[in-house]
Amino acid sequence: MIRPYLDVVTAFDDLVIPFSIVGGGVSGRIVRLGSMITDVIARHNYPSPVNRLLGEAVALTALLGVGLKFDGRFILQANSDGPVDLLVVEYETSGMMRAYAHFDTARLPEDSHASGVQLLGKGTLGMTIDQGSEMERYQGIVSLEGQDIADAAHTYFNQSEQIPTRLHLGAGEIASPPFDGLSPSWRAGGVLIQKLPSEGIVDTSLDEEDWDRARHLVNTVSSDELLDPMLSPEDLLYRLFHEDGVRVSPPTLLRDCCHCSHERVSVLLRGFSPEEITEMIKNNKIIVTCEFCSTVYEFDPEKFLKYID
Repeated sequence: MIRPYLDVVTAFDDLVIPFSIVGGGVSGRIVRLGSMITDVIARHNYPSPVNRLLGEAVALTALLGVGLKFDGRFILQANSDGPVDLLVVEYETSGMMRAYAHFDTARLPEDSHASGVQLLGKGTLGMTIDQGSEMERYQGIVSLEGQDIADAAHTYFNQSEQIPTRLHLGAGEIASPPFDGLSPSWRAGGVLIQKLPSEGIVDTSLDEEDWDRARHLVNTVSSDELLDPMLSPEDLLYRLFHEDGVRVSPPTLLRDCCHCSHERVSVLLRGFSPEEITEMIKNNKIIVTCEFCSTVYEFDPEKFLKYID
């Protein structure tokens, strides 16, 4: 097991590590989120079931976004008729991420441990790759049919990508070091494996055996293992694949960062009509709150109306 990239305990969180199983025709990625997902959740102050769903969605987006081979954005969006009717997570190839959810409080289950199935209902899960204004966007969409985020992702890969894929996600609130009961935090994690093309392999049955074994091992991963701050991602990989051997690649560091700004919001407002601007005025101000980072921006409506005229 090669360990050149993780030297201290503090390096275990907020990163994605690509890996490959030695000689097995299987590659994968593992993600661990600590302070980053805690900051995202603290900013929104959502109920626990929504936080858990959002944490899993951020973990999934990181796992998939890191696979981009070019500079751009990966956007995961779920629209449903369930209590959580909108879920959006963005990943930029620099490792910047942001996320938010929209939900109907009155429809949320009373169970604080409600699953994604109970929150999402029927709808669609979209995965968009944005390569910039000069390139056409690529988007894949699958139906949400009473599924959680992981099940919907499996459906996406089966239908859209046709790449044998297996993943496991987890998110939850746990005590963090120094375990004094005063520092609860949110954590999220995930592991994903994919079967590589069988190019040049004469006996494909052996290739299938390798994939079946790897898939079985990933199915044994528990949420506790994904969230345990004292179990490094590399140690978890070794626990799973030590018999075959596993190689890790340099990690991608993740950070909570929104690219909104006063100027960006101002440009957005200039696209509204004078009538629409007038409807936005409250207490002689236009107030806009970013859904992603909850930053509040204030504008002088008179200046805007003069600009539009």
